[in-house]
Amino acid sequence: MRPPSCLRVWRLVLAPVLPVLAGCNRGILDPVGPVAAAEKTILINSTAIMLAIIIPTMIATVAIAFWFRRGNARAIYRPDWEYSGAIELVVWAVPVLTVALLGGITWIASHDLEPSKPLKSANPPLNVQVVSLDWKWLFIYTDQHIATVNQLVVPAGTPVNFSLTSATVWNTFFVPQMGSMIYTMPNMTTHLNLEADRQGVFPGRSAHFSGDGFPGMEFNVNAVAPQQFAAWAQSARASGQVLDARSYAELSKPTSYVRPMTYSDVSPGLFEAIAAGKAPAPQQLPHSRPAPGAGA
Repeated sequence: MRPPSCLRVWRLVLAPVLPVLAGCNRGILDPVGPVAAAEKTILINSTAIMLAIIIPTMIATVAIAFWFRRGNARAIYRPDWEYSGAIELVVWAVPVLTVALLGGITWIASHDLEPSKPLKSANPPLNVQVVSLDWKWLFIYTDQHIATVNQLVVPAGTPVNFSLTSATVWNTFFVPQMGSMIYTMPNMTTHLNLEADRQGVFPGRSAHFSGDGFPGMEFNVNAVAPQQFAAWAQSARASGQVLDARSYAELSKPTSYVRPMTYSDVSPGLFEAIAAGKAPAPQQLPHSRPAPGAGA
């Protein structure tokens, strides 16, 4: 039996679309940690509360227009009508309740999801210092004494305590599937606590335009098993160059689409110097133009 013609049409329409949708990254709708999961719940609850007003309002608009159409003889025409206490109650009470519910959700979430608030876990947190550069991300592992550029390797199931600053202009650190975007600012340190509760590769990016090289300011978060993280950290200490004043000055030159790299050791106090604006400066280059040869 041949399918109906309309079914064949829908198959032709959906056939090229479904593979594209299957490969989409759902971002914040596919959380990988407690912070992102809580933010997803807030998003769904807030949307449901607003839809509880929007949908009935849209239905009432169509229903009223249909009922009071010119051809409906049963509709009563009241040219002198001007006030109804029941309607006033509904018109004012529903928005007040909606604002109260949304405000309550926001108030509670703002305290529960305070970025600097440590996450509850049986595992001690991993301490990572983050520096936004033009146009790349520097990650310094304070306890492991190593550093990476444009790649962040973390153990799954372990909280990560981030300390963030900027060596240039304002920027934002954002891993959508882990939650909580936060600013990085020069001469200032912000704090953020996140956790990946399962293994995988999760994209991170800058969400604040900062010049010509901004599109290439992306990185991946690799959440691995704790044993794999320990082995990776050990291998990183055994290879790669040292992140000292000279190599940092070279790294901080404006470059974009920088390939991930690893440093086997980090000069003590480098992050503090960057946050205080006392780090070694690169050659003076135009901020809005990537360095020649940037973008590997």
